[in-house]
Amino acid sequence: MKVVKKINNNVAVCQDANGNELVAFGIGIGFPKMPYELNDLSKISMTFYQLNAHYYQLLSEIPQAIFDISAEIVKLAQIKLSKNLNPNMVFSLADHLQFAITRMKKFKDMKLIFSYDIQQLYPRETELGQSAIELVQKKLFITLPDSEITTIAMHFVNAQEEIEVNENEPNVDELIDLCSALIEDSFQTQLNKNDFHYNRFVMHLRYYIKRIQQEEQFIDSNEPLFETMKENSPKAYECSIAIAELIQQTLKVKSTDDELLYLMIHINRIIKNNQ
Repeated sequence: MKVVKKINNNVAVCQDANGNELVAFGIGIGFPKMPYELNDLSKISMTFYQLNAHYYQLLSEIPQAIFDISAEIVKLAQIKLSKNLNPNMVFSLADHLQFAITRMKKFKDMKLIFSYDIQQLYPRETELGQSAIELVQKKLFITLPDSEITTIAMHFVNAQEEIEVNENEPNVDELIDLCSALIEDSFQTQLNKNDFHYNRFVMHLRYYIKRIQQEEQFIDSNEPLFETMKENSPKAYECSIAIAELIQQTLKVKSTDDELLYLMIHINRIIKNNQ
């Protein structure tokens, strides 16, 4: 295998024997001078083909330690779960862990609720969520709240279902396009659909719609933070309301204030980076 471009010390862009590009994870593979031939393939722990461009930026934005934790917990999941996982699970989980850690540092009073329903419905996935926060504690010395067990468990639930159930995907894609158009109209801008932050927003929308379909919306009692963001970001609030109303018309379910809060956070992020 030819290693052609360093992403970090443990991640690199490579070419296989057929000349196909891939991203490989392995201790120290990004350290030698590029390009070089890697003959000891036992050093490779994971490979990813045909990655979307926004994942490359994710690799550069998220600390290597968080990717290592994400990779470790996904490998454990592949052993414990009998179903196949979405191959991008390492990236979506790392993105979530980074967001959870940042949110906890910036909004220490933000409270989330551990879901005993999720624990009962998805015991193996809940166990994986518990393992994930224990790894974060052990390796990063950061204690995430128990509520993260629930949200991480749902990542594993969704990672299985995304491969097996695609019946509603065209409708979801259409709904996401309509939500994006609402943002463009609200802020009189044109979103870059190839942008990393836009793709992160789309990922959030997919989980948001899935939670509504499964009647598992966030109800986290974050009213003070919600009111603060509503006051400080009125355009993002109005836009989140418009998106929630569109989704309500389509799915016949009203969004909670906590779901609106997460929408505002993501809308602010993509607008800031779009400008």
